[in-house]
Amino acid sequence: MSSIILNGITWGHSRGITPLQAAAQRYAELHPQVTINWKKRTLQEFADYPLEKLVNDYDLLIIDHPWVGCAAATGCVLPLDEYVSAEYMTDQLVHSVGYSHPSYQYDGHQWAFAIDAATPAASYRFDLLQQHQAAVPQNWQQLIALAKQGRVAIPAIPIDVLMNFYMFCIAHGETPFKRADEVVSTETGIKALQTMHELYSCIDKKFFQCNPIQVAELMTTTDDYWYCPFAYCYSNYARDGYAPKTLTYGNLVMFGDKRLRSTIGGTGLSVSAATKHKKEAVDFAAWVCSPEVQAGLYVQHGGQPGHGAAWTNRMANMITNNFFYSVRPVMENGYVRPRYNGYLHFQDHAGEPIQQYLLNPVNPGKVLQTINSIYQQSRVGAKMSLIS
Repeated sequence: MSSIILNGITWGHSRGITPLQAAAQRYAELHPQVTINWKKRTLQEFADYPLEKLVNDYDLLIIDHPWVGCAAATGCVLPLDEYVSAEYMTDQLVHSVGYSHPSYQYDGHQWAFAIDAATPAASYRFDLLQQHQAAVPQNWQQLIALAKQGRVAIPAIPIDVLMNFYMFCIAHGETPFKRADEVVSTETGIKALQTMHELYSCIDKKFFQCNPIQVAELMTTTDDYWYCPFAYCYSNYARDGYAPKTLTYGNLVMFGDKRLRSTIGGTGLSVSAATKHKKEAVDFAAWVCSPEVQAGLYVQHGGQPGHGAAWTNRMANMITNNFFYSVRPVMENGYVRPRYNGYLHFQDHAGEPIQQYLLNPVNPGKVLQTINSIYQQSRVGAKMSLIS
């Protein structure tokens, strides 16, 4: 009978919970004294519920990397670099998929291991494009043309349009959050908003209620939409048998003479500082994020690994229609959003005025004033040197 019980919290999609359940089962077979129970929460709860409250009830926590500023400020999760070898840390860094591993580093410590890697990437129904003799859009003009035909799907809830606002600020030549007084210059911000409206005005208004999962479900259960230019990627939908139809993933379109650069997501695995079983919890975290497990059991059970060994693995790509080969360049080009303690206030509130502008494009300058005000609120009391 198990003498040690670890409780974990993750998010409620097959990509989020199924590989962890499989890993927990296998770990218990290798360590009969340990039982690991995983609970799932919604994607919105995953983004919203305070990490510092969850650590009192869970030993293992799947987190989003913008939480690490809070982790560093409160000490609510363990600095994992103090509990594993230098060799393990080096392996994780060398084999990071884009900035996935470094995104969980803050204030000199590693607050989570990159168990999962993702970024908005393009996806499409190859069968429908072929059937209608349509090409995969390669540039912004081709994307707009297809959108005007009503065949483009994009998640447009506030969090997603905010992440894409960052992308279009970069596309117009300015990386956001480089100054203390404003998110981005007025000139660049207005260009980004106007460019976004050019596209979002062409899509069905129902997408303003859809997250990336809901868009992927629509694209794989109906034949209404052929192409999505950018949504957080899910290898599950590229796997035969997961949905009625499969998606093919690829790089983002060219905007001018450069590819769009999306805002990375993914998840990290943290260990609660309040756990009564630090050794066992850290051991499981290190084991499930190891190259052997990530490239084997984890990806085989629907996971989207954070370790690069899985992304170059032939078997992993074979079962996902070359998802990992195709999305890796997008990951390597990804933008890391801020992580200072307080940023999440901005992330929780700044997407709504952008969404409202996309639905009713008046006074973009006022939109920027609003998000700058939210930015200033988020910075109050934050430990930051501009943006870490």
